[in-house]
Amino acid sequence: MAWSLKKCDLSIENKVGVVHPSTDDYAEEAIEAIRVGKVVAVPTDTLYGFACDACSMEAVNKIYEIKGRKHTSPLAICVGDVSDIKRFAVTDHLPHGLLDSLLPGPVTIVLRRGESSVLDKSLNPGLDNIGVRVPNDNFIRAISRGSKSALALTSANLSGQPSSVCIKDFETLWEHCAYVYDGGVLPSGRAGSTVVDLTRLGKYKILRPGSAREETVAILERHSLLEETLAI
Repeated sequence: MAWSLKKCDLSIENKVGVVHPSTDDYAEEAIEAIRVGKVVAVPTDTLYGFACDACSMEAVNKIYEIKGRKHTSPLAICVGDVSDIKRFAVTDHLPHGLLDSLLPGPVTIVLRRGESSVLDKSLNPGLDNIGVRVPNDNFIRAISRGSKSALALTSANLSGQPSSVCIKDFETLWEHCAYVYDGGVLPSGRAGSTVVDLTRLGKYKILRPGSAREETVAILERHSLLEETLAI
């Protein structure tokens, strides 16, 4: 009987042990998990997300499986610093200083990949554009830097369900992650990042208002970009 109780306790301990605080002490652990193709759950400056190596299609496919998401729905990438974006997408056409004004922050920038992108073409196949994030969160940025790659990033929830602002919101999915990193209750609500298309020279298009539409539009217009309007 004592043996059975010990076994039961160990099982519970292992399940709980997947959760760690999102502090510097655990960044290296998360980086190693990413490097070996695992999925981790992390806080950002908007919502909790599932993250993995964007260049590991096995890991990317696991994210789709965890979420029950169709492969036709593209994933964004996350990088550690604004200066990294040019490795993965075309930025030459953007006004000087624009990206540094928008990021790090609660904004997803949609850009063309271009021929020089180091992203594998099997990520979001058939799409020329890629959504890029540099969240204003030190933990996920440290993971991105340490992985020496881009992270594939999407909200930590079942597809079609409400987004997560605390780890309890997606507790039923913890078992599918190598680690779940707890950053507490995120304050920005469930609107997610503001998504803006910057693929056209001198133009912008808001694809999702998100949590920072007003501030984003002000920055874009301060850099003389014009809102793209639908042709009539």
